[in-house]
Amino acid sequence: MRVRTWFLLLLCFLACGCARRKSTDELIADLKSSQDRDRLVAVRLLPEHQGDAARVVPALIEALQAKDGDVRWSAAIGLGRFGDQARDAIPALQAAQHDRDARVREAAGVALARIDPARFPAPAGRPPGR
Repeated sequence: MRVRTWFLLLLCFLACGCARRKSTDELIADLKSSQDRDRLVAVRLLPEHQGDAARVVPALIEALQAKDGDVRWSAAIGLGRFGDQARDAIPALQAAQHDRDARVREAAGVALARIDPARFPAPAGRPPGR
């Protein structure tokens, strides 16, 4: 099955309450899984764990180095959701602005604008809050 199909199935499970919510530690462990689906689901769910920013932000920074472009893209988006709490991600996000995947480059720019809007203006046509 394609990754997007798995992601849609996951959303359905979450919407109906059928899936057990994984802990931050479980999701961080899933980022190192050999299964593409596990890594992708983890990187997309970790930003929901705002209260665990001290553990989630470093895991998302590491995920910016993943082989899978979808994981790198999701990690950049997730880091932006942490705003000022993700200041440690600035160097990694600046490097991600040179990623081979245009989606990753764009997401890194948006994340930087959300983390430090005074230093990194929002990309053209994209306000930092979106």
